[in-house]
Amino acid sequence: MVYGPAGTLRRMAPSLLSDIKPKYLYKYNSSDEQDQIYVAVYEEYEKQINSSITLTCVIECTGKQIRFDLTTTGGRMGFRGSSLDDAKSIEDDVTDYILDFGKRFGLSVKEVNQEEEEKEES
Repeated sequence: MVYGPAGTLRRMAPSLLSDIKPKYLYKYNSSDEQDQIYVAVYEEYEKQINSSITLTCVIECTGKQIRFDLTTTGGRMGFRGSSLDDAKSIEDDVTDYILDFGKRFGLSVKEVNQEEEEKEES
């Protein structure tokens, strides 16, 4: 979750999507143009271990906050003979971008666990 001034929050998602280009992108605007939802799918192929990693990034923008939901799928972990290198994954790049953008523009970034979210909704 990212909190801050509405104008800065509105610039965050388009800035992320233009700097780190997704393979697929879907954008939804609410009827009153206040809320926006972006679904971006990033795909990274690792030739050394012959696998691809897919990152699905769901961005929910409201006037008061932005919620990022990052889900990674794919890859080969734990198989013998697969070499795990120290290269940054696409998830690391997106997370670093969110944190850096937040620092540069004075936004509050908070990580929310599923359990905390369920308690807040109750």
